[in-house]
Amino acid sequence: MKPKMKVGSTLGALLTALVLFGCSNHQKQDSEASDRIKVVATIGMISDVITVIGGEHVAVHSLMGPGVDPHLYKATPSDVLALQAADIIFYNGLHLESKMGELFEKMGQLRTTVAVTKSIPKSFLFSPEEYAGHYDPHVWFDVTLWKYAVEEIARALSEKYPALAPEFNQNAVSYLAELDVVHAYVAEQVERVPPEQRILVTAHDAFNYFGQRYGFEVAGLQGISTQAEAGTKDVQNLVNLIVDRQIRAIFVESSVPVKNIQAVQEAVWAKGWSVEVGGELFSDAMGDAGTFEGTYVGMVTHNIDTIVSALLDSGHD
Repeated sequence: MKPKMKVGSTLGALLTALVLFGCSNHQKQDSEASDRIKVVATIGMISDVITVIGGEHVAVHSLMGPGVDPHLYKATPSDVLALQAADIIFYNGLHLESKMGELFEKMGQLRTTVAVTKSIPKSFLFSPEEYAGHYDPHVWFDVTLWKYAVEEIARALSEKYPALAPEFNQNAVSYLAELDVVHAYVAEQVERVPPEQRILVTAHDAFNYFGQRYGFEVAGLQGISTQAEAGTKDVQNLVNLIVDRQIRAIFVESSVPVKNIQAVQEAVWAKGWSVEVGGELFSDAMGDAGTFEGTYVGMVTHNIDTIVSALLDSGHD
């Protein structure tokens, strides 16, 4: 009978298990592997890019599916096994997967492990005071910045598998051209909203890159990381902003509980201003697999269509 791995409750125990079993299992896994490259990614946005670039040559396993908050996500024993079996690993970096940092550091000693944001010029990144010296990790909301991640993924795959590099690079070129179209679409849709109405209120402060690139003022109930709980003062400050600016719609997020935004809405109503919940946005996770919203292009398109429609169509004269 094959012995079972004993896994402790802490990350340290997971890392110990990884080291102990890594060498002994690797040879067997190689012999059983298919012809496809085994790739593990953290968030869906990365998995989608890998699928586009790698095509039929990759088998992609995403650790975090729809509705999962990467700020709070902790590695499970099955995650460790998936990472150990991977040929190459991709993660966002910039402290997005904050509870997995030690694990990725360890994995980098055993497998090719790539932070897809590492080539983004630091001058393009936000470093808010409340984020304790770290950069805002939500770069995918600026399509022009996410192109750096696409290029990083294509480069890493091509360097590791040079025989497939021409195909990977061609797929990347085609996809980058598609992202140019998406970027132009977002900018065009934003122009439909009068400048004074371009205020985006969401559950957590994930949309700063979107706001900077596309001309929106952004306000989030929680900070950049959902690890910080929203307090009474945070709620009151946001309520005052909505009432004072007569904001028409606020938005929930698929990976963040809706109760806090609903509390804001009720408090706004109590002050005599009727604000609508304009819809659900995808922030730290995409939609369900197999749907348009389950792709990066679909996620971005859904978000901008939802934002513009709600701000223009909510029921205020």
